[in-house]
Amino acid sequence: MTFALTARLPTIFYSRDFLLAGGLMSYGASYPALFRRTADVVDKILRGTKPGDIPVEQPTKFDLVINLTTAKALGLTIPESFLLRADEVIE
Repeated sequence: MTFALTARLPTIFYSRDFLLAGGLMSYGASYPALFRRTADVVDKILRGTKPGDIPVEQPTKFDLVINLTTAKALGLTIPESFLLRADEVIE
């Protein structure tokens, strides 16, 4: 990540965790939503459903997070319309 910042390269990641280390933005599955769905599947198994009978699911909720501190360090201006669509903006 240090190399990308030194080279003034914007970076995009799949997880919010990378933004705390200086990443520009992330777009990926919402972990809290995934954990809730996992709990539902575990509940079904504990109630007797065979794991093979439970369909595989894909994520349905995704989070867009933008790090404005990194954007400013890179000399980027993020349009207001894009910031309004973000689930979280780190300043």
